[in-house]
Amino acid sequence: MMNFECIWPHDGETDRWNGRIISIEGHGSHYEIHIQSRSSLRVIIGQSTAGGFACLPDYRIACHLAHLKDCFWNTEQLISVLGEVDGITVARALYCIADEVSI
Repeated sequence: MMNFECIWPHDGETDRWNGRIISIEGHGSHYEIHIQSRSSLRVIIGQSTAGGFACLPDYRIACHLAHLKDCFWNTEQLISVLGEVDGITVARALYCIADEVSI
């Protein structure tokens, strides 16, 4: 397990919360990541001809990713499909595991 902190500046205030990566499972061509935070999130990440991607099958959504350490771009992409809190949470979790997975 890996713990991380999320920060969301909005409306002149800063909201902070903690997240935890419960598990990372490699499946050859992709990884399945279980994240516990304000929500419980199962994220599938992998590589396509268009670059990296993240899918959240439980929510029926997906988006493209930059390098996992590109928190700014990934946050923008994930917020557009997940909303602010969960988008920030997933982007931060991906940043934290960037050195442990290769997509």
